[in-house]
Amino acid sequence: MKKKIITVILVIAIILVLGGIGFVTYGIVQKATLNVPHPIATMEIKDYGTVKIELYPEMAPNTVANFIRLANRGYYDGLTFHRTIPDFMIQGGSKNGNGDDSPKLSDIMDNVADDREYNIKGEFIANDFQNTLRHEKGVISMARGDYGNTISTSLAEEGYNSAGSQFFITTADDDFLNGNYAGFGKVIEGYDIIEKIQNVEVYYRSEDLKEGEEAPKDDDGNEIPSDKPKKDVVIESISVETYGIDYGVPETIEPFDVNAWYQQMMQQYMTVSY
Repeated sequence: MKKKIITVILVIAIILVLGGIGFVTYGIVQKATLNVPHPIATMEIKDYGTVKIELYPEMAPNTVANFIRLANRGYYDGLTFHRTIPDFMIQGGSKNGNGDDSPKLSDIMDNVADDREYNIKGEFIANDFQNTLRHEKGVISMARGDYGNTISTSLAEEGYNSAGSQFFITTADDDFLNGNYAGFGKVIEGYDIIEKIQNVEVYYRSEDLKEGEEAPKDDDGNEIPSDKPKKDVVIESISVETYGIDYGVPETIEPFDVNAWYQQMMQQYMTVSY
């Protein structure tokens, strides 16, 4: 009788152990095969409507983390699309509206002891990062500096890592951008709004200026950048639904001072020449 009871207990124990292993295995498999939804950015544009953009963290994880952080902390609220070019793209995300600024560390994190502007590394093939997203119509990508690879290879590489907050949305299949800019999502609703914005009236196109003709200036005497809309196209807000996933604080780098670089090169040239 005692042996029979022991046998039954052993059988029950084995069943429980096997059941536990099966449950754990099922949990692991379920977790591995669970389709985590992509983050969805909702952009409200004054006088135009709502644009929704699906973000792809598997393509450009740090870029997506940076965009989410800026958007959900209100950085983009009230900014504009400061550059629009038909059959190419529309660009926004510049704090001063001229495209020559970068965000600050305090824009993406709290309690910053030493606040400063920052950039992020470019997540694209030319910068040794495997991002295969093609720049088709409706793709959102990071704007960055282009310092000219004909002058210096090292200078061109500094441009690769000069993105901050500015982004653009393509309005054509811009294949020449593939592998050279960090695409990180695509418009899934409201692309018709993007097409309307690309055709707004601008102050001037640089190619339309005659030789020797100066660009127009604003009321303060500052030169107006080319392709700038005459009437502001205002981003009222951008918010990103992350479905409970924390994409964290992006990795940042210090901005490269291209003007200082040029000055140093000029000094070296003058020294050699004289």
